[in-house]
Amino acid sequence: MASEPKVDLNLKTWDEVKTTTCYMCACRCGIKVYLKDGTVKYIEGNRDHPVNKGVLCGKGSAGIMQHYSPARLTKPLLRVGPRGSGEFREVEWDEALRTATTWLSEVRSTDPKKLALFTGRDQSQALTGWWASQFGTPNFAAHGGFCSVNMAAAGLYTFGGSFWEFGEPDWDRTKYFLLFGVAEDHASNPIKTGLGKLKKNGAKIVSINPVKSGYSAIADEWVGIRPGTDGLFVGALVHQLLKAGKIDLDYLARYTNAGHLVIRDPGAADDGLIARDRYGKILVLDAKSKKPVTVDKADQVALHGEVKLPGKTKRIGVPSFQFVAERYLSDEYSAEKAATHCGIEAATIERIAGELAHAAFEQAFELDVAWTDTHGNKHDKMTGRPVSMHAMRGISAHSNGFHTCRSIHILQILLGTIDVPGGFLYKPPFPKAAPPGLRPAGKVGEVNPLKPLPGPPLGFVAGPEDLLVNDDGSPRRIDKAYSWDAPIAAHGLMHTVITNAANKDPYGIDVLFMYMANMGWNSSMNTTGIMEHLTKIDEETGDYVIPKFIYSDAYYSETVAYADLILPDTTYLERWDCISMLDRPISEPHGPADSIRRPVVEPDRDVRPFQTVMLDLGARLGLPGMVKEDMTPKYPGGYSDYIVNHERGPGIGPLAGFRGADGSKQGTGEVNPNQLDDYIKNGCFWKYELPEHMRYYRMANKDYLEWAQGFGFNPNANQIMFSLYSETMQKFRQAARGHGDVVPPQVHRRRVESFFDPVPMWYAPFEEAMTDAREFPMHAITQRPMAMYHSWGSQNAWLRQILGRNWLYMERGRAKKLGMKDGDWVHVTSHHGRIKVQLKLMDGVNPDTVWTWNAIGKRSGAWNLDKNAPEAKKGFLLNHIISDLLPARGDGYRYSNSDPVTGQAAWYDLRVRVEKADGAEMTEPQFEATKRPPGLFKAAMKIGSRALRGARS
Repeated sequence: MASEPKVDLNLKTWDEVKTTTCYMCACRCGIKVYLKDGTVKYIEGNRDHPVNKGVLCGKGSAGIMQHYSPARLTKPLLRVGPRGSGEFREVEWDEALRTATTWLSEVRSTDPKKLALFTGRDQSQALTGWWASQFGTPNFAAHGGFCSVNMAAAGLYTFGGSFWEFGEPDWDRTKYFLLFGVAEDHASNPIKTGLGKLKKNGAKIVSINPVKSGYSAIADEWVGIRPGTDGLFVGALVHQLLKAGKIDLDYLARYTNAGHLVIRDPGAADDGLIARDRYGKILVLDAKSKKPVTVDKADQVALHGEVKLPGKTKRIGVPSFQFVAERYLSDEYSAEKAATHCGIEAATIERIAGELAHAAFEQAFELDVAWTDTHGNKHDKMTGRPVSMHAMRGISAHSNGFHTCRSIHILQILLGTIDVPGGFLYKPPFPKAAPPGLRPAGKVGEVNPLKPLPGPPLGFVAGPEDLLVNDDGSPRRIDKAYSWDAPIAAHGLMHTVITNAANKDPYGIDVLFMYMANMGWNSSMNTTGIMEHLTKIDEETGDYVIPKFIYSDAYYSETVAYADLILPDTTYLERWDCISMLDRPISEPHGPADSIRRPVVEPDRDVRPFQTVMLDLGARLGLPGMVKEDMTPKYPGGYSDYIVNHERGPGIGPLAGFRGADGSKQGTGEVNPNQLDDYIKNGCFWKYELPEHMRYYRMANKDYLEWAQGFGFNPNANQIMFSLYSETMQKFRQAARGHGDVVPPQVHRRRVESFFDPVPMWYAPFEEAMTDAREFPMHAITQRPMAMYHSWGSQNAWLRQILGRNWLYMERGRAKKLGMKDGDWVHVTSHHGRIKVQLKLMDGVNPDTVWTWNAIGKRSGAWNLDKNAPEAKKGFLLNHIISDLLPARGDGYRYSNSDPVTGQAAWYDLRVRVEKADGAEMTEPQFEATKRPPGLFKAAMKIGSRALRGARS
């Protein structure tokens, strides 16, 4: 009998392994890339990496197909046909860069603000923001304005930190976890690992989300809330806790402004501001003497009561906590009232409040770890309160999102659970001052030809005096950030740029420069309108209203067809990147960490890394900081040269690890010429472990704050005081009442006074309040699936097999009432437009809500997909029926469809009606297929090292 052939299960299919950092979502996981003859064969997680510890999701593994995608651009392109036609000619890099330099030079030498530079999820905003500042334009921002600014600003203005990537639950000690509005695309590996720990430890997970998918599906309890009512739900929880007296009074007195006296003097210029003595020191009510004293002189700070303030006037001082209590103890936040709006039973709200209190106080514990606070008081132990929370875009993307996010932080603070064992923990470089001290540049007199801005284009305003407005109150930025339209716009308003530029509101621009921002499709509200704006002709000049559009991307997205000059980017496996402490690092709660990407393969086409191109353009333009005294490039080696040699301050560079001439310093230190090699030897990351006594109470931990100052995180080691009551918000409210040197134009006053409340509040989302609920009875929302993050993902050959199209999901009971069944084709209509889509029924969704996966739908012909691909013919976007502007008010003024405080895009405020549709089984609208630009790869029919690469046409 012949022996069976043996199969070698240990056959080595690679000849080299390189570590780098994944770029398939915002996790920034460490990966190992296996190579054979210079070809990527396999990607796995790096077990030594602090973010994922070896765990890798489907997106990360599919990075190989992202790298070899047939949609990759292959050479610089110059438009030769009308915008939107997709007609280009290939050009050499020298011509492309000369063209860009000429266009940009004309703007810089006349009016730098006529350049609008906006980038997508590039994770290099420390570079691009600095570039904009050196150019001299205030018109810079990244994607945060349509993604997460409510989350960031609400946290930074409340406790000097944030959800998102800047903090996380104490997964090892939490016993009760509230998860608000979180889809599965962000931070998926750390969250999945953390949820696994909670399950193992017996913690309770409660998910507050209109849709029961992903994390909600494995939660111990799913609360299917109505979209946009989370702030009211949280307010009702606070109501219950205050009624029961289940709050941490000692925590409030020590770490918050709960005891700071607020001036109560209606009509006065300082009404609602924090009371201070003549030296500027904050006053509190001393509980024993019943007199107002400075904080440092109080034996015990009172949190309620009132007292006459020093001076001849009859001003009264009231502890700020009293304003919080008055707000949330009102009947408007009762469980019964909240239940009506939220679609949740009052008993559920009362029970969850009780469970939070039980976990925070009855399951409290202590760690035998001594620490010293900023006042020099020594503490023998650290008190743990095992309640933590996390929230993301589902909360942020509403026109009431800022206040909702703030209310969640108020809930955490009242329970005493921020940066304590078992609670929500900061990730370095946080905590920062609340708000941080960085102010945006671009005021009158600060934008001048051939000169840099005196500061960064983005920052945190502390009052009306920091706004970027003209003397008449009109906006100075094209996106109207830091104006009376959106005063606390910490991330800018990228979603408004194209519409504002096309309408010349507040002015026109000469060059639009975007990177990795698919604003011609899934990144825009009002897709049809944006396409029209990009092709709009100026009747006086005969040219496009937006005269020049430079775009950089690695792939043939829908936006490419509308640009005039294309600067093709590399894939993430072909370039250097810096996940920097100056931007969005990979820190963990117990210590700072950052990382790099490095080229693991060389490009097989004529493309260049965007960051290197920006430095090249900066040198050609002679931008300060990018050229030496003899005007030669300061960073001739490109982005890797910049990463190593650039210093933002003395000893502070993009990377915090392996600094100093010999690489022995951490945080700050001289330039290390071998820094990148040291990172590569360490797996492409660096981390620092904080000693145990510096891991908690970092807002007031003396040793930590002094260390953080020395590490370059903060300018001083002062205690970071939490703002239950926001004086910044009150300053804007007072300006709207006519007080101060900088006041809003009359058209904005009512809006600013209404929504700049110093205590978080809930109000109905704007679109809901401005449209007829009988005509548009349902909410419509999107979320990203776990297998995809950017619109990149849905053209990935492997990920498309998981989800190659999307449906509109509806609750079964609601569908039955409407006479609809699974698979029906329906029209979905908003006040702005109508789409045709296919219906799927499910149980786990709020009955008043329909939803779909975002970024699946594609324009026919884009991404080098077949023009009849299911993404184009069966996939769709809700973006087609979302308006970028709110309906006009009585005075005709149209605000952006955004949060009034930050300008966050209100994606999830959409109201619709759903009706059965007839006709062809194809989604609508359908647009003319885009032409295939020259040089694009032919799509491979089979997987193999050569076929995988494809071939250029």
